[in-house]
Amino acid sequence: MNVVEKQIVLVGAPVDEGAGQRGCLMGPDAYRTAGLQDTLRALGHSVSDHGNLSPANVGNLTPPNPVLRNYEAYVAWTRALHQKAADLGEGPVVPIYLGGDHAMAAGTVSGQAKAAAALGRPLFVLWLDAHSDFHTFDSTASGNLHGTPLAFLCGLPGFDDLLGAPLEHTVNPRNVEILGVRSIDDAERSLLVSHGVGVSDMRRIDEEGIGALLTPFLERVRAENGLLHVSLDVDFLDPSIAPAVGTTVPGGATFREAHLVMEMLHDSGLVTSLDLVELNPFLDERGKTARLMVELTGSLFGRRVFDRPTRSF
Repeated sequence: MNVVEKQIVLVGAPVDEGAGQRGCLMGPDAYRTAGLQDTLRALGHSVSDHGNLSPANVGNLTPPNPVLRNYEAYVAWTRALHQKAADLGEGPVVPIYLGGDHAMAAGTVSGQAKAAAALGRPLFVLWLDAHSDFHTFDSTASGNLHGTPLAFLCGLPGFDDLLGAPLEHTVNPRNVEILGVRSIDDAERSLLVSHGVGVSDMRRIDEEGIGALLTPFLERVRAENGLLHVSLDVDFLDPSIAPAVGTTVPGGATFREAHLVMEMLHDSGLVTSLDLVELNPFLDERGKTARLMVELTGSLFGRRVFDRPTRSF
């Protein structure tokens, strides 16, 4: 990633309906208030802000499962974000989608996948999250739709309403790496195993180290000339450092582990799009979480403390 030449586009996605607790609609403006644009410009990037999107008009839809909450809103946001991401994905820009709950990834990643297909390149997805979000509409018990986007993106059945037709450009499940997970329902576990999704839970990170787990994934992205979408959920982080999320799970990534991931992603030069999701400012402590997410984004786009010198010994 060339720090000087990146053209970054910010897209607000105030998606609030997919989570069980309201408040994520304030996320995009919280990132702006926390200085995201200034941070990126200070690193030498050109940044333009496209403002906040609005959901598409989808009319009346009947949920395929009565437990599903805010189904029409999920469809509406997916279609709007899909179109925006498909348009941006073919251009010479790096889009950062400011969420909004993780339901938004159904639109952002599917749009990026469509653009990747048009460019003749595979899309890889790094899912930094405490949860795997691999429920189908039939398997979810809570009905909270932010737990379903990755299953949709990987081509599992039952999601045709989201774009009004079967998803044409799916993400190969073997091109997905879920890192930092520590809460997986039984139904999701079976689906993840049967579809071959890469999963590294926190125990594996404890045993092997986060850098050692990320390196082979990045090497495969490079070897296959892939584009890399990163979807960063606030609950990837330990709630002691990032409390502003409605789905806290203890034992998440530490401050240094999270920055190491971002620094490695920067060094790889492979990242072509980014989601920042599940920030709920209503639950934050004086902007603590928003500022940390901005700092992590800065690390992804080239901020470092000190360039490593060549030693004479």
